[in-house]
Order: sequence, then C-alpha cells, then structure tokens
Amino acid sequence: MTSAKMILIHPIISEKSVKEKEHNKYMFKVSLDSNKSEIKKAVEDKFKIKVDKVNTINVPRKTRKMGKYIGKTAQWKKVIVTVREGQLIKELDNI
Repeated sequence: MTSAKMILIHPIISEKSVKEKEHNKYMFKVSLDSNKSEIKKAVEDKFKIKVDKVNTINVPRKTRKMGKYIGKTAQWKKVIVTVREGQLIKELDNI
C-alpha cells in the first residue's frame, strides 16, 4: 500500500469544486492505480476527518491541436470525497 502523499496528488480548485464545498464535497487529483478504499484511508489519515463516500472519475485522454501539430493530453483520475456532516478540511477552506 502506498502513502497518502503518493495517492493524493493535489486538490482541484475550480468553480464547481468551490460550490461543492457547501455540500461537504472535495475534489482531488489522485494516482491512476489507486482505488476507493486507499483514497478513503489516505484522506482520513492526512486531514484527520471521517469520509462518508468516495466517487472516482477516470478522465480520458483528449486530442489537442496546436497549429499543424497534434498531441494528446494525459489521462488522470479525479475523485469527489464526501465528508461527514459538520466536518470540513480546514486546509482547503481558505482557498
């Protein structure tokens, strides 16, 4: 099993993720080979909170063009972590 630092890459800060904080939901970019139980344990250990639910989304590769050059973006995994009512991640609420 890998450490929480290797599973959680960084939080996702977007307009949608800021709105979801009102509903106790936080978004993170995680490593591709991590599963829901590892992600849940990593978030609970790192932020000292209780997690109710973990939803994972595999974001596929996309083709991008820059002039005559064609490339692909990287594939990555996004998770939406729902924490228990009344708890919050203080490190992410200041953003």
